[in-house]
Amino acid sequence: MTTDTALYSPERLARVQDAVRAKGLDVLLLTPGADLRYVTGYDAKQLERLTCLTVPANGEPFLLVPALELKAAQASPAAALGIEMVPWGETTDPFGMISQRLDGDRPRTLALADRMWALHVLEFARAFPGATQSLASAILSPLRMRKTAAEVSALLEAGEAIDRVHAHVPSWLRAGRTEREVGAQIAEAIIAEGNVSVDFVIVGSGPNAASPHHELSDRVIAEGDVVVVDIGGTMPSGYCSDCTRTYAVGHAPDDFTTYYEVLRRAQEEATISVRPGVTAEQIDRTAREIISAAGYGEWFIHRTGHGIGLESHEDPYIVEGNTIPLAPGMAFSIEPGIYPGPHGARIEDIVVCTDTGYQRMNNLPRDLVIV
Repeated sequence: MTTDTALYSPERLARVQDAVRAKGLDVLLLTPGADLRYVTGYDAKQLERLTCLTVPANGEPFLLVPALELKAAQASPAAALGIEMVPWGETTDPFGMISQRLDGDRPRTLALADRMWALHVLEFARAFPGATQSLASAILSPLRMRKTAAEVSALLEAGEAIDRVHAHVPSWLRAGRTEREVGAQIAEAIIAEGNVSVDFVIVGSGPNAASPHHELSDRVIAEGDVVVVDIGGTMPSGYCSDCTRTYAVGHAPDDFTTYYEVLRRAQEEATISVRPGVTAEQIDRTAREIISAAGYGEWFIHRTGHGIGLESHEDPYIVEGNTIPLAPGMAFSIEPGIYPGPHGARIEDIVVCTDTGYQRMNNLPRDLVIV
């Protein structure tokens, strides 16, 4: 199992501070979320009370925490970083505390966590009048996109866990059951296989299979239904899974089997085209051109993939217009889909770009499963 020390090393915080300086910014401010966990290992609660990692371009970083959360912060991997933890009480102005500690540097350019609550964004604007605010992703996204060996190991653990869940799905899918009933068993299995949370469970049967983000309903699964099952969870490491397989109950419709084979080939060709230097949009084109050439292009209605790590969706996005060259350590989904209406299909694996090609994090068969 991947250790906290391997995932959240002191060197990472140093690299982040170097990136703050390289961007010409004065200070990086990270509230609870994936960015804070990436830098410190601390999976802090999202609260109205401010928790904020402050990383100045010059000077020592510090972690401001509500006094009642101090023990939780000290018990997290952040404690191993040697970072100062500054508690604040209920009648204290935490934004003012940060401003006072940085006052000598008079910061004029602030990088804020992309998903910082507006409640906190506006308070930082008050605490630093006239300062320019920008997104922390300009600093952190290039770092988070390139997974370390420990992160790849964590993603593989997550992928193997969700594969074990998919291996049980054929025993739960049968005519007469509702999507919600099947989804409940899947959710239980995601936790049983080692995840700490269920991020999403999609069980789209019949016409619902043509709605990529359908999730669950009380629709009763019928003989001859196509069922798209897209599931993901978060492991104790914080790293996520996301895998889709498509099933048919009893038998598959005749028109379905034709385009499913096109989809399977598109997903395979897009996967084997992954290697350093190929752009994200080229992977999208590889899948899209195969599907379009077969006459199903209008039914491929989403991007080919998204990055994954501490979030289910993060950079890099595998979509037309994203010209970023793939590099070793980049992790993302390859999930083309075809959704003509009476039914639909998607095949999804998480893939990591390696020095010479690719590595799949999901390794169950991709052929249509008849249950």
